[in-house]
Amino acid sequence: MTKKSKISSEDSDLARSLSHLDADGQAQMVDVSAKLVTVRRAIALGRVRMLPETMEAIAAGNAPKGDVLGTARLAGIMAAKQTANLIPLCHPLPLQKVEVTIEPDPTLPGYQIRAEVKTQAETGVEMEALTAVSVAALTLYDMAKALEKSMQIEQIYLLSKTGGKSGDYQAGEMEG
Repeated sequence: MTKKSKISSEDSDLARSLSHLDADGQAQMVDVSAKLVTVRRAIALGRVRMLPETMEAIAAGNAPKGDVLGTARLAGIMAAKQTANLIPLCHPLPLQKVEVTIEPDPTLPGYQIRAEVKTQAETGVEMEALTAVSVAALTLYDMAKALEKSMQIEQIYLLSKTGGKSGDYQAGEMEG
């Protein structure tokens, strides 16, 4: 049995202003039923840094587990579709588009991962795009860890989003 603590009126006012908290400060799924259905799109980026020889082995198809990039791309797509099952307060959404691309970047060295997710719904798809990139990066690591365990998953972030009441968002490319 959980003990419900009393919260002050000031804390209660703060909780009411935060959409994911109820008046008692408890986590809740936001009611989006009154929001307009609009086209929503989000793009997330991330990267996996590795040794040049690991990158070359992946590109040549010489990884012990098989097709690293193809498997990571599919894992990212599947992950976007499962976001509401992974993140407690995310709404399940009908996704009309999930595109994951993984491109070599010799300057890292490693791979750049990009996910674009699109829906027509009452809420956005930022979390789906971020989840797609995250799981694609984790899968790339898993598929290639026999080649190198020191790979680094880096800089997963929301590049842009369009649609919805809060308007559009555009981040700059991250460096370093």
